[in-house]
Amino acid sequence: MSGSDYSRVEQTIRYLETHARDQPSLTELAQHVGLSEFHFQRLFRQWAGVTPKSFLQCLTLNHAKALLSESRSLLETSLELGLSGTGRLHDLFLNLEAVTPGEFKRAGAGLVLRWGIHATPFGEALFAITERGLCALSFLEEGSRSRAVSDLQARWPEATLVEASIQSEPFALEVVSRMLGTAHQPLALLLKGSPFQVKVWQALLAIPEGRVASYQGLARLAGSPNGSRAVGSALAMNPIGYLIPCHRVIRATGAVGEYHWGNVRKWALLGVEGARGLTREHVS
Repeated sequence: MSGSDYSRVEQTIRYLETHARDQPSLTELAQHVGLSEFHFQRLFRQWAGVTPKSFLQCLTLNHAKALLSESRSLLETSLELGLSGTGRLHDLFLNLEAVTPGEFKRAGAGLVLRWGIHATPFGEALFAITERGLCALSFLEEGSRSRAVSDLQARWPEATLVEASIQSEPFALEVVSRMLGTAHQPLALLLKGSPFQVKVWQALLAIPEGRVASYQGLARLAGSPNGSRAVGSALAMNPIGYLIPCHRVIRATGAVGEYHWGNVRKWALLGVEGARGLTREHVS
């Protein structure tokens, strides 16, 4: 990407950050940087990994979380964000996080988390689900079962935890199929974290299997080019291992770096994904 391309993307992000409340259209953003809508959308997606619309939705969601955390009402939050009403706020949360704004505000009160321990190609893992999707996937070390359950409760302090392996098993089987590189069905994920953490976790989804990114590169994807250290903290708090692929982030020197669920497991994940990518390239 040329310097002028980067300048346009940076200019767009700054404009979005200061005009998010106005919910600017694609046409308005393209005109702001002097490009056609087609070329602007392609350029932005190439650099950021998401469309301008998706990036704006993430900014709006982060602002919404901050307002709700300040005990603002749903209507007040909607109007502050430039949304027409609570219906659009509701849709925004469901589309990006599979949780309603009310549920986010209540910190899990009234939610039932059903969890179970299941085998995967990379060791046993705790899977936790809600009616809206998978909210936790934590690989286990020997003797760490009780700690994993305690960590889950700490993340969702107001939720009720129920051991229910039968209910969590279909999610585990679907994740295992993905680990094996076989056909899979879409999985809904329910994320709970600070606005910056969620932004980093969403940026991770833009890193394809068989590829890696540096902490600095991920910070740029998350919209915080100088936030490498904060990115590392967000990776350590990733609630859904493998599916939110924090194992694909390495140091700029090429060193694999730390992994919340063990460096050996990180090496194994990267090795399997890399080999699968080489096989696909050879076949094609």
